[in-house]
Amino acid sequence: MKKSFILSLMMLFAVSFSSTVMASEKEPVLNNAEAKKVETEEIPEEIQIMLDRLEEIKAMDRSSLKREERKELREEVREIKSTLRAKGGGLYISAGAIIIILLLIIIL
Repeated sequence: MKKSFILSLMMLFAVSFSSTVMASEKEPVLNNAEAKKVETEEIPEEIQIMLDRLEEIKAMDRSSLKREERKELREEVREIKSTLRAKGGGLYISAGAIIIILLLIIIL
């Protein structure tokens, strides 16, 4: 009895707090043609070529390919993805690093 009461109380709290999270505004959804148009304007040409090749590989019918050909395609996809990650130039910080940075700022 006590466990079910605690469980129902926890579910009540979870439901009551989750409604505010879902009430945030969302950006308008672009249709497929508009989204590609926006993406192609901002992406450099050499990266766009690699992205087009990835789309071309995804659209292929790989069931008719031989094992070696599928292996070559997998290697090509891995190479393209690693190149795109390297050229991305983004800065990624983990949640733990952010917490440590905030603690250091507060302490100092």
